[in-house]
Amino acid sequence: MLGDIDPAGGGVLVERVSDRGLPDRIRSIEHARTPRWIVRSLRSFYPPLLAAGVRLRRAHDLILCHAILRDTDALHPALPPSALWIRQDPVEEERAQPGLFDVEPGAHGDRFAEVHAEWMRQTDALGRARDSRLALLCAAESTGALVAEEMTAAGLPWSSDVHLGILNEQLGARPMRGARPAKMAVLTAQIAELLGDESVNPDSPPRLLRALHRAGIFVESTSRWELARVEHPVIEPLLQYKKLARLFAANGWTWLDEWVQDDRFRPVYLTGGVVTGRWASSGGGALQIPRQLRRAVRADPGWTLVAADVAQLEPRVLAAMSKDTAMADAARGADLYEGIVRSGAVATREEAKYTVLGAMYGATTGESGRLVPRLRAVFPRAMGLVDAAARTGEQGGVVSTLLGRSSPRPDENWRRSQSEASGPDAAGAEESRARSRARDRGRFTRNFVVQGTAAEWALLWLAEIRHRLMALPAATSTASASGPVFGGHAHLAFFLHDEVIVHCPAGQADAAADAIRTAADAATRRLFPGFAVDVPLDLRIGQDAGK
Repeated sequence: MLGDIDPAGGGVLVERVSDRGLPDRIRSIEHARTPRWIVRSLRSFYPPLLAAGVRLRRAHDLILCHAILRDTDALHPALPPSALWIRQDPVEEERAQPGLFDVEPGAHGDRFAEVHAEWMRQTDALGRARDSRLALLCAAESTGALVAEEMTAAGLPWSSDVHLGILNEQLGARPMRGARPAKMAVLTAQIAELLGDESVNPDSPPRLLRALHRAGIFVESTSRWELARVEHPVIEPLLQYKKLARLFAANGWTWLDEWVQDDRFRPVYLTGGVVTGRWASSGGGALQIPRQLRRAVRADPGWTLVAADVAQLEPRVLAAMSKDTAMADAARGADLYEGIVRSGAVATREEAKYTVLGAMYGATTGESGRLVPRLRAVFPRAMGLVDAAARTGEQGGVVSTLLGRSSPRPDENWRRSQSEASGPDAAGAEESRARSRARDRGRFTRNFVVQGTAAEWALLWLAEIRHRLMALPAATSTASASGPVFGGHAHLAFFLHDEVIVHCPAGQADAAADAIRTAADAATRRLFPGFAVDVPLDLRIGQDAGK
């Protein structure tokens, strides 16, 4: 059943449509009016339409926007929380009956009334906002949900043959179930010999740590960062083993069998899956494609890939949201860290990198902690913003991104520990523990405002790219594996925080590249109006996504 707002009376006009006829009816409405579709969840509503060749231009995802308006500190009062509007498990959402206003009786009664009432609550909440930023965030979040489902439907072009070749080159032939690949087995034997322990198991951190200690290598963990600081003949084969073991476990033959069909990798993206607004994925490791496999991301014949990523997005966002002109000046050009060296805050690019990251993530010790005060002197507005966010978090307060997504409030255990530590009978251990937990929360809120605002920039970038690609003409050559909607049109195929990959007809590569560039400029102007900051792109056109 479809509902439409009656422009005359303000009520709702209801139209009964069969499940079979729903895609065609939506297609005709979309063609005639290009409305904003108000849906409970695009995760359940949109995939069947894409499979039927129907694409939506605009939508409002009530579940995603409910979370924003419920938790934001920019509305007083915020949207009342409701168990009906909590995001479901992706599997459960896929089982849900797709529909704009689903009126099938369910556990909570008439779904039509529920959806319409929630839409009216959200409309009222956005109307009470002091400016348009929350509305922009909800629009961007919903468009991001459209993009997420479209990328799953189209899939990331993936050559199984290239992937198999990489596995054979790196690991050797596919092993029997439960066995190590040949090259990992050779490294295991080398590690055992160098440690003088035939029973060592490199896959077991506790057993490996004991073997290292027996060999006189006194490390606190088996992390590759700690091992890399040790000088011993076993370190090189051990680090190589760890690299191969990760490839084998995360993207080996089993992963290829499960996640790549018809030369397409189709992960499930979770829009706003992280509290800062960053995306997450459900299975497949879509957000962790290792560099050595990028050659397997390969365009179809007659098509090409346009890949772009932003140089140092988060510190550039910090400069713009704080309106720190000194930091924005340092960000001119492709390398912000070199600009910080030119500012005189630090002496080398390496110092600039770990000091800026330390400032955003709350490093207080070591070299980064020592150099952060220099940033405060040179970039007072930028550092003042993150320092204030940290103080708010330490005091149990809430911070928000530029558009109004707010950090979670501290839980009851956190509040209780702070209260008990301030009591007259508090012991030293309680006070120390409370201070540590307060600092941890301060580090979280310090980074929340920057990472969350960077995620908002990325959402606007995606939306602008999508809009521009939709204006390109249909292709003469078809990428049939991309499905009925995207087999003939340039489209987004991958997104990772500050990186996109577009799959497009070879003749449209320059147009797609221009769309990506102009979209970045538009996103910057939209999020930071009146403030000039460079957000440069590293852009590549080629048949595969390798660098």
